[in-house]
This record gives sequence, C-alpha cells and structure tokens, in this order.
Amino acid sequence: MISKQKGCLDLYGTNAKKWQYVSKVFESLMEKYNYNYIRTPIFEASELFHRGIGETTDVVTKETYDFKDRGDRDITLRPEGTAGIVRSYIENKMYGDANQPVKLFYNGTMYRYERPQAGRDREFTQFGVEVLGSNDPLIDAEVISIPVMFLQMLGLRGVKVKINSLGDKESRDNYRQALIDYFKPHINELCEDCNDRLLKNPLRILDCKVDKDNALLKNAPKTLDYLNEESKKRFETVKEYLDELEIEYEVDSRLVRGLDYYNHTVFEIEASVEGFGSNNVLAGGGRYNSLVNQLDGPQTDCIGFACGVGRIVQALDLEEVKLPIIDDLEVFVMYVSDTEKKYATSLMHYLRANGFRVDTEYTGRGLKAQFKQADRLKAKYLIILNDEDLAKDEVKIKNNKTKEEELVSVDYLLYYLDEHLSDEDLDDLDIDDCKCGHHEENHKCCGHCHHEEEEE
Repeated sequence: MISKQKGCLDLYGTNAKKWQYVSKVFESLMEKYNYNYIRTPIFEASELFHRGIGETTDVVTKETYDFKDRGDRDITLRPEGTAGIVRSYIENKMYGDANQPVKLFYNGTMYRYERPQAGRDREFTQFGVEVLGSNDPLIDAEVISIPVMFLQMLGLRGVKVKINSLGDKESRDNYRQALIDYFKPHINELCEDCNDRLLKNPLRILDCKVDKDNALLKNAPKTLDYLNEESKKRFETVKEYLDELEIEYEVDSRLVRGLDYYNHTVFEIEASVEGFGSNNVLAGGGRYNSLVNQLDGPQTDCIGFACGVGRIVQALDLEEVKLPIIDDLEVFVMYVSDTEKKYATSLMHYLRANGFRVDTEYTGRGLKAQFKQADRLKAKYLIILNDEDLAKDEVKIKNNKTKEEELVSVDYLLYYLDEHLSDEDLDDLDIDDCKCGHHEENHKCCGHCHHEEEEE
C-alpha cells in the first residue's frame, strides 16, 4: 500500500467541513474589509525565496523544498505567501493601478521541510493578507485587526496582540550592531546556528528555537531602546490606532519574527487555548517596506500577516468550539420501482436547482435500508415516492423528526419545503450559542455563529 508522505494530511469528513467553514468566514471577512483575492503559483524560481525571505533564515537554509525541473531551472515550492505576491505585484505592475494601496488576501498551500508536530505539517494551508503601497500607521492597525476579529468570530477566547517595532533602516542597523557587541563575547555559549547568525543576521539569534530559554537571549538588548525619534513616533501612532479599535495588545520588545524582510511594526496574535502550552500564537506578520525594491520593483511600503488553517482548526477542537457546519441533509428521496427511480432523478435535479440539499439511494437497497441511510445522513424530510401518488402528481413527505406524513402536490412542493425547513431553522435557534458577542434582542447576529436569522 502506498501511504501519504510524512507531514501531509488527507482532509475529509467532518474535519474537511471545519476547514471549509473557517475558510468561508475568512473570505467573508475579507469582503467586509474590501480586500481582493490573489492566487500565485505553488512553485516559483528559487531565487525569489532566497532573496526575498533571506539566505540566513531557517526557512531558506533548512526548510525549503528545492529541486531542478526538466529545463534545469532551480525551483522551490512556496514556503510562505508574501514573496510570491510581491513578485506578482512587480510583474503585473500593480503599483500603477489607480486604486492604491493594493489590498490583497490569499488562501493557499505552502511547503516546509520541518519536523512534523501538532499544528505544523510539511504541507500546510495559510490564510494571509498583504497591503502594498501605504506606510500609514492606520493600515498597520487595520491589518492587525483582521486576525483579531477573525479569531473572535470563530469563538476563540483570550485573543490578544503582541506587538513590537524594529524601526527604520537606521534603527535596525543600530540594533544589529548592539546585538553583535552583546553576543560576541558569549557566542560559544550559543548553538552552532547562532554562531553562524552572529555576523550575518544577529536578529535571528533572538528567534532561535534551540536557545530560546538561554538567559543570554532573555537579557539581550531591546529593539525599542534603539529606535530613532521618527520610528518611536510611528510606533506610538500605531498603538493609538489600536486603542481606538479597542484591541488588547502587549508590547514585547523581543519579538522579531522569523524572516529577514521585516521592519517597523511586527506582531503576533495569541488566543487562550488549553493544550497548546506556552505557544498560543495563531497568526503573525509585520511591515516590510524594502522587499518590493529588493526584488527589483519600485520602492513600496507594505505590511501583511499570515495564519495556518490547520493550527486554527486544532485550536477550535481543543477549545471544543462548536462550529455551525452543515452535517445534515434537507431532503432524502426514496423509491422502489424503476419508474419511481427515474422520477427521483428528475425530482432531485429540480430540488437541487432550487437550492435544497438532496440525496437518494444509489446501491439498490430496499425501503427499510433507505430509511436507515436517511437517518445516517440526518435527513430532515423524506420524500417517499410511489407510482400511485405520482399518477396524481403528488408525493408523500415525512418529517423525519416528528414522523408526521402528508401528501403534497408536486406543484406546491417547493413552497412546502421552504416553509417547513425555515420553521425548523427558527426552532433550532439558540441565542446562548452566539459567538459574535453582539447578539441582543432584535439584533442580527454577525452571521458566522450558530444561527443567522434575526431573533423573533
């Protein structure tokens, strides 16, 4: 038997429905924020990621899937979304668009060769946004607000922001030198990778997974102490906008993120998740004002964030958040004779075309087995066909919950199902299940909770 590759996932059943639901919530939120969808190739020229992400990062040195194609070109499966979007921005001359800044979101598969663990796979799916063409601190706050609102809409608790500033080039260069001066006398106390990072990119030492508990890292110089006045003022303005948005945040002067292209604002979004231990980070990102220029485009100020879908679904499972995924069927059509089966074929097509979730029998089972199958599919209504009823243009409908049956004219069938299914949805409303935090009397829910109807 051929098995899936290590660190990859077969997605099906209820778990697949959870992923689909989370995706729909994110895409709906992006519509509210007026961000446009972008799709870039899964593989790109290796140079893009090596230059864009940084030659000294763990992603490039240890985790990328690099290979030669049949044309002897160096190709890499994308390990993150930003570099490919920047390449597309430059190649398609989006910087010349009338509408600026360019606000984009993506939902795609990424690949990193790392040790598989809970919530971290070698093939994984990321949501993310990128805003290209604005250095306004307001857009920093807006981008940070997106994952905060997204996680809250899904029903996660204790969502908060950790934020820091790396400052502009002058500030970052000053901080870089301070780290070199600090770590150089003690470099032998750090891991081999950190020895290599010291002169190439000392900020990476602060992000080291091996030495994360080393006292040297905990007592290292802080970025905020090396910000120039302009960078300090900008960071204060970002925090003021977060205050206006009533977003809870904590300044973490040791937060640097793991990629080389960041400057000014960097941030991570956490939630209270039992079972995640000390690492409750569900989203992260920051500003990258030099990356477009670094990849041969015009000077462009940018900011973005990304979050892993698998890790979010895992968090929802650990917190036992009940998502309003559709795991039932509205109508199950039953038949016995060949003429009934042919009628079932056209009837299902008619009902599906009018928006109903419908299924039927495909394996030749009798009525008794079909009743059991309808129960397994959690069918709300059964349409039980027989030739005598069809001769009178009628069908028998059974409420699979109350077990009540009645004959309904085929011409009235759509109205009957629409009315009765709507009544059932209202009966199932449970205001206590609302996750949006805004549901009050006569107030419409956010639409991504356990109900979408207005309370009556």
